[in-house]
Amino acid sequence: MNDHQDSEHFSYTRSWDEIEDMLREAERTLNFHQLKLLENTPPKGRSPSKEWTYHARNFKALQGVVKTLRWTLGDKDVRHPLE
Repeated sequence: MNDHQDSEHFSYTRSWDEIEDMLREAERTLNFHQLKLLENTPPKGRSPSKEWTYHARNFKALQGVVKTLRWTLGDKDVRHPLE
């Protein structure tokens, strides 16, 4: 049995409010990283800094988190979180 099918490890007790709060927090953090990316965009032809790479990595990860939470909440604009 896969981990996700083992109900012993899942409580299924999250409320819609908890999921919505997590979405708001994820969107705020996503916006923070996006602003940092814009502030630290390297000039054309230069390699990105470690700081820029850090924010880029977190930005991309949070895009997936936001999309998945929106899908969980039934956002009609999110057909599937893996697409």
